[in-house]
Amino acid sequence: MNHSEAQSEKRAAMPRAKQLPNGPAAAAILSAAAGCAFVGILSVVAGASKPIAKVLTFYLPTGSLSGVSSVAILLWLATWVILAKRWRIRTVAIGKVNAMAFLLLALGILLTFPPFAEFLHGN
Repeated sequence: MNHSEAQSEKRAAMPRAKQLPNGPAAAAILSAAAGCAFVGILSVVAGASKPIAKVLTFYLPTGSLSGVSSVAILLWLATWVILAKRWRIRTVAIGKVNAMAFLLLALGILLTFPPFAEFLHGN
């Protein structure tokens, strides 16, 4: 038996170190991506509906963008708090969380891309 085989057997016999839960980090990743998607969804909805745009106008010079960003921030924080509380001591499948986060981020970018948003509005 050579030296590397002996070390492999020694490592296999040792108990595995306790993993730290990754739930809080996964909650931060997923909620940040959800926040991006919220911005996209709210901006498309505000652009398609005058009454909703009026409700989302918190500061007149910026129009509905003030409400879109403010509401999206509140939704992001709420999502983060809920997920962090649910996942505080869990180890979640980080690959699945990252894949979902990527999809939500892509959705947010796509919905804030003017040609795509105008296509959805029917312009």
